[in-house]
Amino acid sequence: MAEGRDFYEILGVPRNASQEEIQRAYRKLARTYHPDINSDPVAEDRFKDISEAYNVLSDPAIRRRYDAFGPEFRQIPEDVDPDAWRRSRAGAGAGRAGTAGAGAGGGFRYGAGDMDFDIEDIFGGLFGARPGRGWGPIPGADQEAELPLTVEEVYRGGRKSVTIGGAEQRSFEVNIPPGVTDGQRIRLAGQGGRGGDGARAGDLYFIVRILPHPIYRIQGRDLHVELRLAPWEAALGTSVAVDTPGGEAKVKVPHGTSCGKRLRLRGRGLPNPRGQPGDLFAEAKILVPATLSPTQRELFEQLAAASDFDPRSRQ
Repeated sequence: MAEGRDFYEILGVPRNASQEEIQRAYRKLARTYHPDINSDPVAEDRFKDISEAYNVLSDPAIRRRYDAFGPEFRQIPEDVDPDAWRRSRAGAGAGRAGTAGAGAGGGFRYGAGDMDFDIEDIFGGLFGARPGRGWGPIPGADQEAELPLTVEEVYRGGRKSVTIGGAEQRSFEVNIPPGVTDGQRIRLAGQGGRGGDGARAGDLYFIVRILPHPIYRIQGRDLHVELRLAPWEAALGTSVAVDTPGGEAKVKVPHGTSCGKRLRLRGRGLPNPRGQPGDLFAEAKILVPATLSPTQRELFEQLAAASDFDPRSRQ
């Protein structure tokens, strides 16, 4: 995490922000700072901070631990009580939590009202406890990281080099199955947090986030594109080339096509490793010339005089 800044500040959201607000903030920042969009080296570092913040705040369980323990939440054992943690920090830092003295076993104890606890009961599992008083082997925590992908990367799959982390960066070769979906998790076993006292390491999960695309709109595994047509093409019918992630394809435009009509190309959407691939839908958008030559104007006037078509008719 960026030194001296918290995850809410990085995303620019209040601490009581909803999950939808957090997601909107992340997507807005990703469109600005993602390295595939912004080549400024500073933007790449900014995007890493944004991704780390979103990884934590987008998961309700992890977010609760971050809210309770702050930047140290990854190092705090699961069963530490947040209230006891805060009281111990306040007492250790300012000496105002109550009386302090040596416990019966030599540990330092704090009194806070009617509560008496041993500070080593809280910190022992982190920094090495006394014999018989420690937490024992603690498995490493699972970790998550954002994996932004373009539509083309999602379509073809393959291996991708990914670097995560702030000051201590780690690089991985991630195998991306063709047709992964937004929010899908890719697991790297044993690449998460280190375990304590010889316990196993946690797993690392890359969460797929499909980046906005200038041409395609994604709905599940289906792709939607805009199909621009001239008035005569829509009226008379034609065949038009459209770009797909798998290459160029031809779409047949039937005569009498109106604006907004969707033309489907079966199987030309995103692949599905467990079934049928998605489809590509080309949505007709009819455009007219901004300026007309005298001949063109004359022809349009002849068409207007000869036609009894009323686009405003409800029939």
